[in-house]
Amino acid sequence: MKARVSVMLKDGVLDPQGEAVRHALGTLGFAGVEAVRQGKLIELDLAATDRASAEVEVRAMCEQLLANTVIERYSVEIL
Repeated sequence: MKARVSVMLKDGVLDPQGEAVRHALGTLGFAGVEAVRQGKLIELDLAATDRASAEVEVRAMCEQLLANTVIERYSVEIL
């Protein structure tokens, strides 16, 4: 079973990497980009066969390691 975790900075948290990408896009001539938020995508191969228990386990992984829940939000998709 596979899981996909998307981690993004919470609204209101400064995103210097996103701002650097926005600036670079403007320099390359993409003038219509007003804001960029950069995050990370994590794909996991799991031994679990039960979707519900897999989601509980992946959410625990996010809370303990994969996301800094003070400044980041995450979403979990079991594939």
